[in-house]
Amino acid sequence: MTHTGRQLTSTLTADGTQVLEVRERDFPAPTGNQVLVRMEAAPINPSDLALMTAAADLTTAQFEPGKVTMQVHPAFAAGQAARHGKGQKLGNEGAGTVVAAGEGDMAQALMGQRVACVPGAAYADYAYADAAMCLPLGDHSAEDGAGSFVNPMTALGFVETAKREGHDAIVHAAAASNLGQMLNRICQEDGMGLVNLVRREEQVRLLKDQGAAHVVDSSAEGYEAALAEAIGATGAFLGFDPIGGGRTTDTILRAMERVAAARMTEFSRYGSDQPKKMYIYGRLDPSPTTLTPTYGFGWTVSGWLLTPFLANAGLPTVMGMRKRVLDGLKTTFASSYKTRVGLEEMLTQEAMTGYAQMATGEKYLVTP
Repeated sequence: MTHTGRQLTSTLTADGTQVLEVRERDFPAPTGNQVLVRMEAAPINPSDLALMTAAADLTTAQFEPGKVTMQVHPAFAAGQAARHGKGQKLGNEGAGTVVAAGEGDMAQALMGQRVACVPGAAYADYAYADAAMCLPLGDHSAEDGAGSFVNPMTALGFVETAKREGHDAIVHAAAASNLGQMLNRICQEDGMGLVNLVRREEQVRLLKDQGAAHVVDSSAEGYEAALAEAIGATGAFLGFDPIGGGRTTDTILRAMERVAAARMTEFSRYGSDQPKKMYIYGRLDPSPTTLTPTYGFGWTVSGWLLTPFLANAGLPTVMGMRKRVLDGLKTTFASSYKTRVGLEEMLTQEAMTGYAQMATGEKYLVTP
């Protein structure tokens, strides 16, 4: 049986014109271990915006019902040459009900169940998903499970990475986000030290109310000294930065070195021998990453991405993480949303202006 429904796509041309459009399409019956999920809820994460609003000029965009035409920065368009003229499906994750299943045993077992999934095409009425990557939600709602993959698995991945690299404390920037709040709860449960770096006083109160021991406000006077004090108290020489551009990573490395240098018994022109490492895992700020030569030579800046982490973590670790997420969907891994929008509504000027800002605490949920 073939289902018919809507699908949101993004098409970029060589001249930098990008079109987001809701199109009607057919969804033939799945095969093998694939399932067809009738989508009920899907969050808009920063990773989704890479194909939606990254480098786009929304002030000159043309808005039509179910369609937006905009111009993206020429350098961005040139770097995306492989997708020129090829419509890209949107929506990394979501949740819904399995309405059709392939002949595989794993797929058949999910028939009729509500599942969380990572189809990469969740902004649609229907989406295909690999049965092995689906998480049966039981009595949980689609909204409960919609964001059960990207943020929860990323937060758990940070802690697992820290443990594997011999660390017992972490610095996290933009820490008042949904992901940051999850990480705060995980670290408390696991006894992992955590330094939360935020941008406003109300975000300090938010995390403190959730039991955070160390929250540093980057807008406050003397914040670098406060950051160093928190790093010294926790021994956090590993950090995760979703901002990417600007000087966030640089500032954290400086604070780490400030702590390490204070512990040196003899001066060295090369700085401390304390290893300091920052992972950049996002680009909330698309500007260049600025690094200054103020933390010696014992430092590393690297990228962190969930997919390769999961590929290297091993099946037992990944399955354990997935079970932990399911057990804590309404507690440790609960997400909150500012508003809910339909497929066509998410392409209105008001909605796009809102979620394109990627503001902390203002996540949108798509409900086809």
